[in-house]
This record gives sequence, structure tokens and C-alpha cells, in this order.
Amino acid sequence: MIRVNVKFFAMARDITGTDETVLTLPDGSTPSVVLASLEGTYPRFREWKGHLRTAVNCEYAPGEVILHDQDELAIIPPVSGG
Repeated sequence: MIRVNVKFFAMARDITGTDETVLTLPDGSTPSVVLASLEGTYPRFREWKGHLRTAVNCEYAPGEVILHDQDELAIIPPVSGG
């Protein structure tokens, strides 16, 4: 088992009601696994599934990268501005 610190930004923070949480996950888990888990807890994540980006330890990462114990996973929704 691994522990991952998950940080939420913008709309993701609004959905969860928190800036961050710590999840205990099976070895070999990926950001995609975390997002699927979050969809179960927070169904509104399904609306954003194709639009969310993930970053592992401050670097954008694909959904298939393997997470390790004590990694930081950021859930980043689309950003707009001018």
C-alpha cells in the first residue's frame, strides 16, 4: 500500500470541499485509478473526466504513470483567463 497526498485546485477543490487529502492506495496505482476512485466519492468528477490534468510531484504526468509512496498528485481542471 502507498499513501499519496492529493491536492485539488479550482473547480476540483469546489467539488471536494477541501484543498487536499491523503489517500491510501494499492501498489501500482496511477492517477487514472485515483480519478476513478474520486468519481465514486464525488460523482461530479464524472462531468470533468476528459478535462482534468494531473501532475505528480509538480510535473504534469499522464494518467498511466505509477504512483509511489509519499507522492503528491495534483488534480488540475481547465484554466481560462486573459
